[in-house]
Amino acid sequence: MLDRIDIHIEVPAVPYKDLSADYMGEKSEDIRKRVVAARGIQLERFKGEKIYCNGQMKTRHIKKYCKLKEDAQGLLETAMHRLALSARAYARILKLSRTIADLECSGDISAHHISEAIQYRTLDREQ
Repeated sequence: MLDRIDIHIEVPAVPYKDLSADYMGEKSEDIRKRVVAARGIQLERFKGEKIYCNGQMKTRHIKKYCKLKEDAQGLLETAMHRLALSARAYARILKLSRTIADLECSGDISAHHISEAIQYRTLDREQ
């Protein structure tokens, strides 16, 4: 069942002292700009495809739009073997990696995109 969910992570409780600190993270408006740009990239990519975002990609789209750099290919292969990931998890990781790359306005999927996507699959690692 968990294979069908794209992102699953544990979110620990945040200590009070961290909540009350003066730390300022990235501004919401800056995050929004990145998301809007990534969505624009996806809309352009899928023009004429009858889909509009990475999450809707089928196998044929993944093969066409999720080209991996060599280091990314090796990392994903290693993760598949070590974590005993399913074919469904493989596809989810590729789609998520494509989105992470889009958020960076990167045409290629690199090892760090794959690595981040794998981190968002924590429940796969606990089986």
